[in-house]
Amino acid sequence: MVGIASYKKNLEVWKQDTYQAWTHRFGTPQEVVLRTWKNPTTVLHPIRQYFGPIEGKRIANLMGSNGIKALALTMLGADVTVFDCSPGNARYAHELAKEATLDIHYVVCDVLEMPKEYLCGNYDIVFAELGVVHYFTDLKPFMDVVYRLLKPGGRFILRDFHPVSTKLISFRGSTAKVRKYKVDGDYFDTSLEQTPVPFLKHLPADVSPQRLNVSLRKWTLGEVVTAVASAGLFIRILDEEPNLSSEVFDKGIPKTYCLIAEALPPAKEN
Repeated sequence: MVGIASYKKNLEVWKQDTYQAWTHRFGTPQEVVLRTWKNPTTVLHPIRQYFGPIEGKRIANLMGSNGIKALALTMLGADVTVFDCSPGNARYAHELAKEATLDIHYVVCDVLEMPKEYLCGNYDIVFAELGVVHYFTDLKPFMDVVYRLLKPGGRFILRDFHPVSTKLISFRGSTAKVRKYKVDGDYFDTSLEQTPVPFLKHLPADVSPQRLNVSLRKWTLGEVVTAVASAGLFIRILDEEPNLSSEVFDKGIPKTYCLIAEALPPAKEN
């Protein structure tokens, strides 16, 4: 019951203030569309390589937030549906689509309770990235949704923060010369961590951090891999990534990972 309550609280936090945060972070929808039209593939870096040919593909973006990735995929010819709980995220995404004169389907829902008409194995690709799995206290229901969305042979793309960086290592110092690292975490800790929601830093300073706290369950890489495989997905690639935003900071430390899996056909009954 504690895990369920924490997950529901996370959903409620993500329903607040997001439109204002994204406007401050990325600019108006008009500004985002103008930038994205210049080169949609830039927005998809570094996972663009894992999508393969995009034109004509049906793609589901789970917990797709503000819709910027969905916009880039749509510009490249995909038929994209975003599933996310936040009306503010949906508003931003709808305004992106209107500004670009493109169609982005946006379903405002809890991804674990999405309308059943979507769970029919009609999607070529399902993807989720950067700060998704740690909102769940049980990975099985989420991975089951992924499997039910995908066609047999369809592709699941998961890119998220590497647990070595999020669970094990801490650092102090903001320059390469003085930055110091400590291995002071417990990689196998299963407790929930209370932390401000990521978009808080894009809101006015007078917004209460306590009002926007979420509970995170930080999974080990083994737990994630096992959950994906147990859902009937065949793991093709597990790519552990360094800090892609800097060649100076955190050199030699895995910062993110990208897992690519394929939906296996249902087992035949004897």
